[in-house]
Amino acid sequence: MRITVVIIAALLALPVLIGAVGGWESTSGGEVAVVRDGGPLDDNKVRQVIQPGSGLTWTGWWSAVHTYPAQQRFYTITADARRATALGVDVVTVPSGDGVNLGIEGTLYFTLTLDPATLKTFDDKYGTRTYKGDLYAWEGDAGWSAFFGQAVRPVIDNALRIQIGGMRCAELVPSCALLGSSTLRAQDSNATIAKVQDGVNRTLARDLPATLGGEYLTGLRFTLARVTLPAPVQQAVDRSLAANAAVSEAQAKVAQAKAEAEANRARQDGYDKCPACAEIEKLRSLPQGITVYAPGNPQAVVIPSR
Repeated sequence: MRITVVIIAALLALPVLIGAVGGWESTSGGEVAVVRDGGPLDDNKVRQVIQPGSGLTWTGWWSAVHTYPAQQRFYTITADARRATALGVDVVTVPSGDGVNLGIEGTLYFTLTLDPATLKTFDDKYGTRTYKGDLYAWEGDAGWSAFFGQAVRPVIDNALRIQIGGMRCAELVPSCALLGSSTLRAQDSNATIAKVQDGVNRTLARDLPATLGGEYLTGLRFTLARVTLPAPVQQAVDRSLAANAAVSEAQAKVAQAKAEAEANRARQDGYDKCPACAEIEKLRSLPQGITVYAPGNPQAVVIPSR
């Protein structure tokens, strides 16, 4: 009987011990934690927020801890596999104002808010559901990227579509001016790219809080890294550049021939006025080592120097 009581007491004490040991949590300098009640007698509401770099903190019995990134993060849209985020290689393809589909590559920099009240709301909205791959937003880099790709990426795409749609291809890619459909001359695209970046940043600052339902992401800054043309359009541009290069080369050859002809005429005119000068020039042009020179004498002997 006594053994039975001991066993029952041990079985009852084990969950208590596990809950007590697991009820402590700490965060590193790069993460913030949202704690939700999870005991058998508790609800599932947010209990507390643990700020970055905390010491051991009591979180309650069997509470669930959702850990999010607290440092500045970046989300890169690129065709370069070496720079791609966890979502992989991709670009945003949007049409320009004159109908050319442009590939947009860039990076969005941002930081998750550390305000406790805002974080609680964020966790209620986005920390209690799963995203692509059946992942939660707080399940490491993969979970965060899944959340970002599903909830935030569409807003980025829309902001780029709005800004790029107001530009002509040649304003963003100067070589587009070589295409017959372009009515613009080639120009420096740096000012236009800066204009697009500013427009995207303003649009994101307005649309992201409205779409997500709160000021969850702060310090938003988008940098446009590259604008590419569709393969057929780029090939047409390359052919045009090659043709222009061939024309330039031919024009250079014509100019060179004209210059040489003019030089020959001037040289001959000088010889006509100074026959002795012509003879001197002939002597200068003889190969080295000639010691005897008798022009017009078929019996002339040429003796090479030793």
